[in-house]
Amino acid sequence: PHMQKARRAILDLGGIEHVNSYTGIYLSFFGLYDRNLTPTVPPELILLPPGAYLNVYEMSCWSRAILAPLSILSAVKPLKPVPAGFSLAELSAGNGRSQQASGWFGFFWRLDRWLKLWERSGLLLLRREAIRETEKWILERLKDSDGLGAIYPSMLNTILALTELGYSPGDPVLRRAIEKFEELAIHEHGTLRMQPCFSPVWDTALAAFALGMAGAGADAPLRLAADWLLAREVRRRGDWAVKNHRAGPGGWYFQFANEYYPDVDDTAQVLLALRHARATRPEAQRAAEQRAIDWILSMQCKNGGWAAFDVDNDRAILTHVPFADHNAMLDPACADITGRVLEALGPLASGGGRPIEEAVRRAVAYLAQTQEPDGTWSGRWGVNYLYGTCFALRGLRAAGVDPREASILQAAEWIRSVQNADGGWGETCASYDDPALKGSGPSTASQTAWALMGLFASGDRSSGSVHRGVRYLLDTQNAAGGWDEPWFTGTGFPRVFYLKYHLYAQYFPLMALGEYAAWAARTPA
Repeated sequence: PHMQKARRAILDLGGIEHVNSYTGIYLSFFGLYDRNLTPTVPPELILLPPGAYLNVYEMSCWSRAILAPLSILSAVKPLKPVPAGFSLAELSAGNGRSQQASGWFGFFWRLDRWLKLWERSGLLLLRREAIRETEKWILERLKDSDGLGAIYPSMLNTILALTELGYSPGDPVLRRAIEKFEELAIHEHGTLRMQPCFSPVWDTALAAFALGMAGAGADAPLRLAADWLLAREVRRRGDWAVKNHRAGPGGWYFQFANEYYPDVDDTAQVLLALRHARATRPEAQRAAEQRAIDWILSMQCKNGGWAAFDVDNDRAILTHVPFADHNAMLDPACADITGRVLEALGPLASGGGRPIEEAVRRAVAYLAQTQEPDGTWSGRWGVNYLYGTCFALRGLRAAGVDPREASILQAAEWIRSVQNADGGWGETCASYDDPALKGSGPSTASQTAWALMGLFASGDRSSGSVHRGVRYLLDTQNAAGGWDEPWFTGTGFPRVFYLKYHLYAQYFPLMALGEYAAWAARTPA
């Protein structure tokens, strides 16, 4: 029955003819999808210099990590026939797939047809060099990493590409790539599913920050966390340095090992955690913190905001290429990361010198420009407006913006206006597809915590909304001390895939309650 239901859903969505480009490419490897309908990903892309208007470093880091090995597969065109009699005809809606389009999207589809004709001509003078350079690029980034980009799609593509290049299963590089990929598998209750990546630095930094806000102080768990985080500081130049070549390395990545790809969000959160967590070597901690601050400052975008992995990664024309339908071809600045950076840097502005003061001023201006008419900010990496509005408000508070400013009051009023009857807050992933659904959804522990933390940042700690929100968290805490949350409140690629961070329902409520308890202890009854 569940397979019949899945088939009906696929047909209702247009059938196999309307799968996204990556699914079509994978199916074409098995002869189950017309290869002519899949976009060409030429390995010659790697030969375009960083100064070219279109090059791989103008793509988001996850896109280039996915596409580099995929371009090798696109060039060698592997075919692994399925058993005789097997087909996916039952998933065909029989309506074909139109590639007629106008504007830049139409231009790139016409260019794709030209590329296919060019490949069939055999006049591929640079093809061998391009494959060799792409292989070299991949191998370099496998060093000090748990896989290319340490994310599922690029790790999978790397295994396929290395296999097609002739690496044997016993080769140390391919063997390790397979081992790291298999570590993503979750075997549970007789099922197997793949997680997209691991998030230990992110979770450790957030958990340590939550414990610090709850008054854990210099306890042993925080010292252990600080030592563990310091051991994972990035000390080599990665892809980020192509467009930011003057800065020295610093900061942190998301996974267990991913040296080429530190990100601003994790780095800012680690800085916040290290306010509470003290390592056994204070001088090493201070040095790492300063390197991280310098690196973050160097990563500020021209518009004053911060993105995740690169600076000024916002060349919109790339969103129209045929293989951009994962809806995350770029990595532009966003409100939630900018707010978190402000929370980390804001308290340092008064004594940190002109660079920090200027960075904070520009970031505050960026948030002012990106606030929506109803007072909200969208969330790029968390669902959605509750996440973005919370961290924008926290950043503005840390930057010293007066909570009586109209923009702050409006944002707080919006948060109060979408509180659920049970006292909590919730928002579904559907708000990315339809902004009219912003702030709408069943109450969750993590999103209730975000709403409360946003209100606290606006100066509201005593309204009826705050009291009901705190009561919701107290009433829904389970016997183990945590909260149960079946909903997905993390964002991977908006409108494409979402994430369930199992600890979101633990450390965010602890942050909110810890902040509220600290305020209540200072406030006369």
